[in-house]
Amino acid sequence: MADSIATRVSRIITGGAHALLDKAESLAPNALMAQSIREVELVIAEVRGDLGKVEAAKHLLLSQVAKLNAEHESLGEQVETAVTVQRDDLAAVAIGRQTDIEDLLLVLQKSLHEQVEQSKELESYIVALLAKKRELEQMLNDYLSTLAQPPGASGLPDSAGRQVRVEDAESSFARVLARETGVVGVTGGLNGDAGKLKALAEMQRNNRIAERLAALKAAKSGQ
Repeated sequence: MADSIATRVSRIITGGAHALLDKAESLAPNALMAQSIREVELVIAEVRGDLGKVEAAKHLLLSQVAKLNAEHESLGEQVETAVTVQRDDLAAVAIGRQTDIEDLLLVLQKSLHEQVEQSKELESYIVALLAKKRELEQMLNDYLSTLAQPPGASGLPDSAGRQVRVEDAESSFARVLARETGVVGVTGGLNGDAGKLKALAEMQRNNRIAERLAALKAAKSGQ
């Protein structure tokens, strides 16, 4: 698997919208999130392509290992026969071939192990990317639902209601970016709340640190 795929997967999982923040002002929020989803889909397709190649290599290696094992077993029977009829020269040739097969099998088994590990890694990438895609799709649906609220739902006149819905949608998208990237205040609707959101994120982080520290201390004292 190319390193570029691993890098892209890591970037997407750790913050799908981060690479697109510089386009946030020129793209509509729904277009920005849709672009993030398309990027995830493209990387999933690439990882699945690499997984297919790895699976094909595994199949080839397994076939080679099976063929060599069968030959090794057959040579063992031939060695016994040669020894029985006192043809040490033939037995020596067969044993030599068995030795070569054993050396080959060591290399093939190592390669097979590497392919198996790479297959597991690629499969885990696909699982994580699919989860990320579902998360982004839910964010997009939530954002579109906010925009789709009927006029007057806020109890205000249509013009004021539309403005409220736009501000709610902007706030929703800003929360998406804040959760995805830790960056707040990208859209205009949250300028006043940027400090509060940052403080909330810091408080959550501190709580997680405190919980892990308490768990480690409890485990230490229980030993």
